[in-house]
Amino acid sequence: MTVWGRRVSGPLRLGVLALVPILIVLVLLLVFPPDGNERAEWAQFIGRFHPLAVHFPIALILLVPILELAGLNSRSAHLRLSAGFVLGLATIGATVAAMLGWCLALSGGYSGPLLTQHMWGGISLAAVCWLCWMLRASANEPRLGLLYATALATGVVLVAWTGYRGGQLSKGEDHLTEYMPAGLRHSLGISNASRAVSSSRANTFYGARVEPIFAERCFTCHGPSKHQANLRLDSYKSLMRGGKDGPVIRAANVQGSDLFRRIALPPGHDDFMPKEGKRPLSSDQVKVIELWIGAGASDTLPADAIKDAPAASASPTLVAEVNFGEIDPVAVTKRRATAAPALAQLQKRFPNILEYESRGSADLLLNASILGPKFGDSDLAVLSPLAEQITVADFSRTAITDRSATAIAAMKRLRVLRFMYTRITDTTLQGLGALDQLESLSVFGTPVTPAALPTVAKLPKLAHFYAGQTAIPIGISVPDALMGKLVF
Repeated sequence: MTVWGRRVSGPLRLGVLALVPILIVLVLLLVFPPDGNERAEWAQFIGRFHPLAVHFPIALILLVPILELAGLNSRSAHLRLSAGFVLGLATIGATVAAMLGWCLALSGGYSGPLLTQHMWGGISLAAVCWLCWMLRASANEPRLGLLYATALATGVVLVAWTGYRGGQLSKGEDHLTEYMPAGLRHSLGISNASRAVSSSRANTFYGARVEPIFAERCFTCHGPSKHQANLRLDSYKSLMRGGKDGPVIRAANVQGSDLFRRIALPPGHDDFMPKEGKRPLSSDQVKVIELWIGAGASDTLPADAIKDAPAASASPTLVAEVNFGEIDPVAVTKRRATAAPALAQLQKRFPNILEYESRGSADLLLNASILGPKFGDSDLAVLSPLAEQITVADFSRTAITDRSATAIAAMKRLRVLRFMYTRITDTTLQGLGALDQLESLSVFGTPVTPAALPTVAKLPKLAHFYAGQTAIPIGISVPDALMGKLVF
């Protein structure tokens, strides 16, 4: 073999070896495209590294044109010598990122045109990086040099286009234009397409009240371009068809409607929607959906048919003027004076679990869930001096038992009380009759049984009773006072 042959065959063999995994990812994408179903947890685990890995090839492919342009100056010509090595790394990085992206998309319950475009952009970028790498060795030849420059420019465009599609997948279709000044938006003719809602149903309760909630809060993951879990909420037909696990709305059956169950769960629950750190629906929005389902979940129900529905919020294009009242530090200190010494001592013993509800309030928030099983009955007993100042108490995943029933009943101003995944039973709940301010009660994942329902039903202000994964069966007959309030 000649010296020239040996020089060519080495890079060629390396190039063929690098092309094989790119072709494998291409075949996987063609044969096993994402279909909106969740699969093996190990594949999801591997796929979650995609956002981390994807930035490596992006940086490298953008670095190459800089090296090439800087190397045109004779003083910096040495920079061009590293371009081939950087392109090799970019090819490997883009291929790995594409493989991880396929694992995430196939196993994570994703589907839709945005995802498809993002994945094709990623595999195309890996192929273009490989082509640039192969052409780099012959870039000094006029014809191949022009082809190399064209391929490199294509790679830069693909980085921008694929990254933009990735941003739309994670942040919404209008993530770049959402906060664009109105004047610039108008001059460019850009509309908030992902949040647009047809006005053809404006005279119905669904079109006027329910569909705008989905458009504002749900289209990012369940809209026309992204169908997580094969669920689309951008049309009434798609909504009622449901997703990969079947229907999510069951007409006139609030408790049996999975969509309502998920939006009404505590935000920390694994099934809570919306996920991915997005802001939960407001209590009024949840109530509107609850009432609509209970009334039959029809798309023809007149807009004013449900009389006790919360008032519609103002148009999102209008900004209301908000005036914050002045806080009088002297008055605040005076209101807090009674409990201040005890609070100071207890905050030293239990850092971070006790805090004031607001800057101007003397009411306290207790989040014992931070301590988990380290917080038990004896710890709760120590908090008794502050019982009447506590308005929100979260004991989720702590070690408290029915021995704390008296201490909890003494918190007479409680509005929110959470016992998720604790050992409390009916005994504790049957002692809550005096909590006439309680609005939300969660016993999710506890041994509570239907025997507690009569006491819970007597709580005058209770709006939500979360009883999933307890001994209370779905579909159980409940007291009239609990109708529409029991959430599984």
